[in-house]
Amino acid sequence: MDTTLTLSEEDLYNKRNRIRIAVSLFFFCQGIAFASWASRIPVIKERLHLSEGQLGTILLMLPIGQLVTMALSGKLVTRYGSAKVLRIVPIAYALVLCSIAFAQNAWQLGAILFLFGVTGNMCNISVNTQGVATEQIYKKSIMTSFHGAWSIAGFTGALVGLLTMNLGLDTLSHFLIILALVIGNTFINQRYLVPGKSPQKERRSFFSRPEGSLLQLGIIGFFSMATEGAMFDWSGVYFKEIVHAPEKLVVVGYASFMIMMATGRFVGDAVIRKLGRKRTLQYSGLLMFVGMMTSVIFPQFIICTLAFMLVGIGVACNVPSIYSIAGQNKNVPSGVALAMVSSISYLGFLMGPPLIGYIAEAFSLRYSYGVFACFGLLMFGMVGRLSLFKETPSNT
Repeated sequence: MDTTLTLSEEDLYNKRNRIRIAVSLFFFCQGIAFASWASRIPVIKERLHLSEGQLGTILLMLPIGQLVTMALSGKLVTRYGSAKVLRIVPIAYALVLCSIAFAQNAWQLGAILFLFGVTGNMCNISVNTQGVATEQIYKKSIMTSFHGAWSIAGFTGALVGLLTMNLGLDTLSHFLIILALVIGNTFINQRYLVPGKSPQKERRSFFSRPEGSLLQLGIIGFFSMATEGAMFDWSGVYFKEIVHAPEKLVVVGYASFMIMMATGRFVGDAVIRKLGRKRTLQYSGLLMFVGMMTSVIFPQFIICTLAFMLVGIGVACNVPSIYSIAGQNKNVPSGVALAMVSSISYLGFLMGPPLIGYIAEAFSLRYSYGVFACFGLLMFGMVGRLSLFKETPSNT
């Protein structure tokens, strides 16, 4: 658990609704910052005259930044508490976002994206640790709603990106608006975060062999987040170059994916209680496969929009589920457990987009989406063979 609580359990329970709102807004701000970057990728790609392969190489700097600070993020959250970390890193994340607008060539963009990965990872570990702590106050599953707030932010970010481009605002002006939003949220809501830090029961190296359950969760997360990464970073390019959507409608694919992922996350807790985590994850894998393969076989505007919706539903509950289970591990502090699972999962989320670029460079973007569709089948098969979820009640 993230907290050795400095407030009584009764005080926290009485303030639980305000705490939940605050944590949701931190999820939202992190999501809109990332979505703002994603919405501008086609513009930045064109401005810097980047090929698919070059963009794929540059995007690789994100996972590198994320991975080199994974251990540090877990230790910071464990030592100081996620609440203290969240008072600093979201603003740093938004500042790095703004600096992307100043990139004049490929290597500058790569260096900035490295820092974007560093600060984004610290945000990710600390905000999810807050989500686990808040879920324990409620004593029921609410993690999918937090990730729903992140997804709503992604949809909002896509709309803001569309609006700013149609209004003729440049990338820097767009990102400065996001910075102001993040700063305002941090100053208003930091006081409502769950206080405390992890108890130091044992000294455990982050680089020690992860428990089997955490390794399994990480691999499941890898398949799901690789699909998410493909949708986040390449859906706009896919609609522009494969679907041949009009310039002002290239964001529709991304937006349709995000709104269905958000919808799935807001109803996800009820679905998990009804079906159980195992069946929910299996069905999710099938939806991921069907959605992506449909977009490959039928690259028409309406069909691809509907297909991307299926993918959004398919990925909706996966990450919240594995993070919730990992954060409740009794043998490893929440921050460290989440960092371990994230270090595997985010290989998919952040290395997936560069891989898409390499495959597209060698063959085509349609072919690369077909390869990634297979991750849904792999996830379906792996979840079916695991005994991990038999130990997890469906109503948690």
